[in-house]
Amino acid sequence: MTAPKASRLPVWLKTTHGLGSIAYGIKDNGFSTFLLLFYNQVIGLDAGVVGAAIMIALIADAFVDPIIGELTDRTRSRWGRRLPWLYGAPVPLAIMWMLLWSPPEMSDAMTVAWLIGFAIIVRSLVSMCEVPSVAIVPELTADYDERTAVMRYRYLFGWGGGLVILLLAYGVFFGGAKGLVDPEGYFPYALTGALLMSGAVMVSAAGQHRRIAVSNLSDVNPKTTLRQVLSEMRHTLSNRAFLWLTFAALFGFINQGITFSLNNYLLGFFWQFTQTEMVAYVFLLFGTMIAAFLIVAPMSARLGKRNGAIVAGAIALLVNSGVYFIWILGLFPGLPGKPNVAAMFALIFVSNSFSIILMILSSSMMADVVEASQSETGRRSEGLFFAGYFFMQKCATGIGIFVAGLILSLAAFPANAKPGEVGGDVLGNLALGYALAILIIGTLGLIVMRRFPISRADHEARLALLDDAARSEPDASGMHP
Repeated sequence: MTAPKASRLPVWLKTTHGLGSIAYGIKDNGFSTFLLLFYNQVIGLDAGVVGAAIMIALIADAFVDPIIGELTDRTRSRWGRRLPWLYGAPVPLAIMWMLLWSPPEMSDAMTVAWLIGFAIIVRSLVSMCEVPSVAIVPELTADYDERTAVMRYRYLFGWGGGLVILLLAYGVFFGGAKGLVDPEGYFPYALTGALLMSGAVMVSAAGQHRRIAVSNLSDVNPKTTLRQVLSEMRHTLSNRAFLWLTFAALFGFINQGITFSLNNYLLGFFWQFTQTEMVAYVFLLFGTMIAAFLIVAPMSARLGKRNGAIVAGAIALLVNSGVYFIWILGLFPGLPGKPNVAAMFALIFVSNSFSIILMILSSSMMADVVEASQSETGRRSEGLFFAGYFFMQKCATGIGIFVAGLILSLAAFPANAKPGEVGGDVLGNLALGYALAILIIGTLGLIVMRRFPISRADHEARLALLDDAARSEPDASGMHP
């Protein structure tokens, strides 16, 4: 399979393509923001046990991703490699998502088993939607900057989907006196998420259908043994650029897992947000996505993807950890007493905007790895590369959730706690543990990111070589073009 042209894409195609990431955003919101809180504060399991269960589930599920990626690369149908997956997975995903948030009354051990089992199933089904969807990006265009443009639409809708469900959670589903620990709010939360996830993926697939539904039935897969397939996967995933990027992103996604898992604890107990402030916080997060959407393209054009990602990550890391170190030192505006919300919003706006830029650029860099591998192996393995990336992300997120549970346990954070009733020493330990964890882990990730070897010049030179090689190959009649 030859590399696509380095062409610009119409806005409607980028928009329709981006819709598919809504499912991933809602799933990420649920797993990273509410699942630990739900099984800890509502169901009543120990936070450390829940964190460990989620980590086990995510790591176990992560091993499914490379298999899904390889299968999508090898899929043959009258609609091509990706669409059969995008039409087949959404409905089962919606059903399994509902069951994840509806554990029956049973022993703690069985509840943990329920959590692990359905977490694995849900995330595997999300992968069946997300892996083929994001694998379409390097198939649409080979242009260095256009891939970043397509990825920013994916992140716009991914974050948008997660923030819409978060807004509904804070403003509607958990608007009663019990707030986020109200058991009655989790059924409408789960149902709304299920409908939005399945609908978004199917609408996105249908919207791209005419563009990507190209039969590849004539591209017969060579007869290979399982051993040969595994050998090819190992060879492909040993690409140096892929390994450096994945290793760097590992640290970033651990931090993301820690931050998302502790977010409700920090907002509700540490910052003591009211319901109105929680809703305003959601709009703030959407504003950071818009800021990242506008900044990422010129930043990438000026600095390149790797250097842009390092600069963005450094800014996000210093500001986000600095917020809590300033609080610990008693220098945050509003102290003593409730911290100043406007000051917190301003700092979080900066840190979150640059965090999103880091994620967009990292995903766009992964698209460029496809041609780097093709020049070495002769194969285009978009699905396998992004599946490998998701494999790492799931492992890292699981580790992050586990670390979040440890931070809560080490801080002696009480179960069934109420805002305003948690001691200052406990909050101080929570802030210190969080700030130190993200600062150390994030710094390691940025150091590793410096080793990513693909620049704009490297990518464009590689495209020229691949194009020359394609031109020299004989066509179906045996004639050279």
